[in-house]
Amino acid sequence: MAAKKKTIRTIPQERTPMREQDPQERARNFSEVACGYLVEDALREADRCLQCADEPCVRGCPVGIDIPGFIQKIVEKHYHGAYDILTDTNLLPSICGRVCPQENQCEGVCTVGDTLEPVAIGR
Repeated sequence: MAAKKKTIRTIPQERTPMREQDPQERARNFSEVACGYLVEDALREADRCLQCADEPCVRGCPVGIDIPGFIQKIVEKHYHGAYDILTDTNLLPSICGRVCPQENQCEGVCTVGDTLEPVAIGR
């Protein structure tokens, strides 16, 4: 059975917030401030991707990462597959993810962003 096509009305409307280390705690350590997504957060945010046929996010990415592909792997709970897609075009995804201005690149051209907050690709 084919999956029903997602629309802007059928996806989660709000961007999934990312947990951050408490300011009082982070003032005393050198740990990451952004705690990242828990699995359920990543799945919810991945569900916001419309899997656009024209892939504006890929065109907005300077290294051409298959963004819909890795997001689909997250939806399928195939996390190693998602990582494999990221490393197919980028050997240092965790470093690039920290310095990439995704809000101006892939997220900046995300179709969801025309109506709602764009998919949090960088998260």
